Amino acid sequence: MSELVVRPGSRDDLEQLNDLYNHYVRTSACTFDIEEISMDERRAWFEGFGGRYKLLVAVDGDRVVGYSHSKSFRPKQAYETSVEVTAYVAHDAHGRGIGSQLYRALFDGLADDDVHRAYAGITMPNPVSVALHERFGFKQVAYFTEQGRKFDKYWDVAWFEKKP
Repeated sequence: MSELVVRPGSRDDLEQLNDLYNHYVRTSACTFDIEEISMDERRAWFEGFGGRYKLLVAVDGDRVVGYSHSKSFRPKQAYETSVEVTAYVAHDAHGRGIGSQLYRALFDGLADDDVHRAYAGITMPNPVSVALHERFGFKQVAYFTEQGRKFDKYWDVAWFEKKP
């Protein structure tokens, strides 16, 4: 295992990032995507980053083991100072503090941007994700019951917010 590096994501990372994410599409309700994301969709997604919309990757050697990002919370202009954030860690790299390192770098990067609120939606139950977000100052502000259906089950979603 080499030293973990957190850096801005690039086009060269997209295949590994997509594989990491699609694992959770297939195996978890932490994302409500049902179908795997294609590389064409991933490349189009990547074009949405810049300014307050950041993409960071955690790299161990030449392997992407996690990523975090901030993106538009809602498409209407009045929401432009609000971002939605998320972090994903490779299923076989949990317990190394990667999510914390990614969020620390993400929020450091957002500190000088015109961001008023950060939001995170967490499929419940997910005590690890809740703990990560609370460690970074998020507070639960809403709880929606049976908001999404995946794997023939309805899932609740808790929404958290913080001032970056």
